[in-house]
Amino acid sequence: MKTAKALTLTYLTPVSFASLNGSDKEADNISSIKKIKVGKEDYPYVSSQAVRRALRNQLEVLGRTLSEGEAAKIAKGAATTKQEPGTYIDDDLFGYMGTEEATAGKKGKATKRTSVVRVSPLVALNPYQGDLDFGTNYMGTKAGGDPNIFETEIHSGLYRGSILIELDRVGNGDGFDGKDLDKKEKAQRVKDLLSAIKNLWASGRQSRFLADIAPKFVASAMLKTKNPIFLESIQVEGKKLNTGMIAETIKDYEKEIVASTIGVRQGFFEGSVDGAKSIGVRQGFFEGSVDGAKSIGDAFDEMAKWVDEYYS
Repeated sequence: MKTAKALTLTYLTPVSFASLNGSDKEADNISSIKKIKVGKEDYPYVSSQAVRRALRNQLEVLGRTLSEGEAAKIAKGAATTKQEPGTYIDDDLFGYMGTEEATAGKKGKATKRTSVVRVSPLVALNPYQGDLDFGTNYMGTKAGGDPNIFETEIHSGLYRGSILIELDRVGNGDGFDGKDLDKKEKAQRVKDLLSAIKNLWASGRQSRFLADIAPKFVASAMLKTKNPIFLESIQVEGKKLNTGMIAETIKDYEKEIVASTIGVRQGFFEGSVDGAKSIGVRQGFFEGSVDGAKSIGDAFDEMAKWVDEYYS
């Protein structure tokens, strides 16, 4: 594990009925969702900014204290965090940028820490079908006002996202002034992040559209390089997972892969993955079966063991 530089994982999550990430309104009474056009089709997505926010929120739910936002220190500057990565896990893992205004006898400066955690948008693999949820707000009727009628774009489909963690940059570098965190705390921060990913939940639009976006499939690897190898290699046709592409990816990067694991809920996808070093499966969700499989929880536990070994 000592030769590894990064941990990467790509995950799939099915959403049956949701409006995950709001976009600019196309009409006054319609709340839109974010979409990207591919050919003639529109595919909904959750922005990487929203995924990062969701991960921060889960870290706080799991008991971590976050770096509070602070007002800009120069006129018209952007708000930032406390910029203390040694103290706050989110400053360490997600980075920051801040500026300080020049004063008498002191030059102005910019401080930054590039994010250790790299996040892709959570993109739907199924196109938007034009579905709308009809709603009426009756809050003003007692005062004699008319009901406020509105619509919200909704979507059902499978979403795919990727995360890459630069393990060699956790707890050191910009903002640490040569005082690196101890190895135990480095490992704990990464393991807490893995717990946040395993329990991923976005708070936006959940009052009426409660959705579970925690991974139901995950392909992960410890790598000697920094490359999200599964990002474009997890493909699904209907409910059939392209297992050949996954196995070929693992084979192609055999020299770079230190360890790999795959977790999938059995009963949702058809087929099995050959050539993986270990396979994790949660029973009762995907179609078909994967022989010799482990649970999703066991797959994440295995990743946590990699992290402990790496930082030991």
